[in-house]
Amino acid sequence: MLSRRSFLGTATVLASATAISGRAQAANIPEAPMMEKATMQPPLRPSSGPDYNPVVTLNGWTLPWRMNGDWKEFHLVAEPVEREFAPGMKAFLWGYNGQAPGPTIECVEGDKVRIFVTNKLPEYTTVHWHGVIVPNGMDGVGGLNQPHIPVGKTFVYEFEMKHSGTFMYHPHSDEMVQMAMGMMGMIVVHPRDPNFRRVDRDFVFIMSTYLIDPGTYLPKVTEMTDFNMWTWNSRVFPGIDPLAVRLGDRVRVRIGNLSMTNHPIHLHGHKFAVSCTDGGWVPEGAQYPETTTDVPVGAVRVFDFNADNPGDWAFHCHKSHHTMNAMGHDVRNMIGVSRKELASAIGKLAPDAMVMGEAGMAIGDMEMAAPNNTLPMMTGTGQFGPIEMGGMFTVMKIREGLARDDYKDPGPYNFPKGSVAYEIDAPVTDAPRQTKPMQMKPDEMKSMKGMKGMKRM
Repeated sequence: MLSRRSFLGTATVLASATAISGRAQAANIPEAPMMEKATMQPPLRPSSGPDYNPVVTLNGWTLPWRMNGDWKEFHLVAEPVEREFAPGMKAFLWGYNGQAPGPTIECVEGDKVRIFVTNKLPEYTTVHWHGVIVPNGMDGVGGLNQPHIPVGKTFVYEFEMKHSGTFMYHPHSDEMVQMAMGMMGMIVVHPRDPNFRRVDRDFVFIMSTYLIDPGTYLPKVTEMTDFNMWTWNSRVFPGIDPLAVRLGDRVRVRIGNLSMTNHPIHLHGHKFAVSCTDGGWVPEGAQYPETTTDVPVGAVRVFDFNADNPGDWAFHCHKSHHTMNAMGHDVRNMIGVSRKELASAIGKLAPDAMVMGEAGMAIGDMEMAAPNNTLPMMTGTGQFGPIEMGGMFTVMKIREGLARDDYKDPGPYNFPKGSVAYEIDAPVTDAPRQTKPMQMKPDEMKSMKGMKGMKRM
């Protein structure tokens, strides 16, 4: 639910990110909207200025702003937050305005923006505007470009959005801890020309990873590689919103990566073209068809496509390890091991232990006790049974007849009759296998001899 919190200290002069102290007074600080829901909020359409088609953020929202003269003003609050990764698991993170990641900042090319940042963390912080071309003193690297923002203080950043595109924001102050705790968000700058590569639906999210031991709530911020929660906007399947799309729409998906590894993102049922990075728009003549695009660490990838194939289409990272949740880690491979003999031996030491995995790890139909505040490695159910996914996985649901701003889950796809793979009742026979060396016919031998004298071109 969207609420607004006012801040005290209306007579205090703000400390600026650079030498602009005294320009902004605390009495002029805009209120800071807060969000408590972890579901995708409706797009925030512009009420003034140039027209554009707003983005929708998976399991998130766009930060409201106010106009103050010719400045577009935002207010970010860095603070501890509680985030639900999926029903059954919560984490204690750091974020902005009630959530981690923070809200999407959305504006237009040429906008003059003023962003107030209030620090409610237990340590100092800054904000870096990743990919945005700003004056040096607004770049947000603590100690290099500006003083760190002390606890309880507010700094203001002022710059012009000179280029349209997709960017990110995150701290450059104790970033090993602060980014690992979830402090990040996306920035979308729309082109001044509303017809420049306009799309019908525009989605955005950011990728991050965490190591949270089952039964605990805090990420291990010093982990570098062995994460167990692979998230899109700090949510994991089945807690990630589906992407509802109207059949025939031109669709854009913007993806930021502030995790510790790359992610090959794959969409089923369609081909797309990478149209933008955090460095700018890719010329149309340089684009080529893909079904998977790799998103490197610290980078943004944007792809566009025509939603011309109806159905429920999987959309996920193609690293199998990244479509699992916490309980899928450090499990021994028991395929081919006799459960009976192993269970007998283990049962003497741990009577309640369950031996599993002798025929694989498909556990969609299993029910077993798990520690508090964790998630099974594979979960979710579709109309045909267990989906057996986790982590960076969701579904793009393409339907005919959706309203322009209808992003609600349309439910399971109604498959046309005869269009679903089916079982047949037929005897299973062994395929014939070659047991003797292949014998060539005389004319084939002559042809092969003639090829020996040919030169390679």
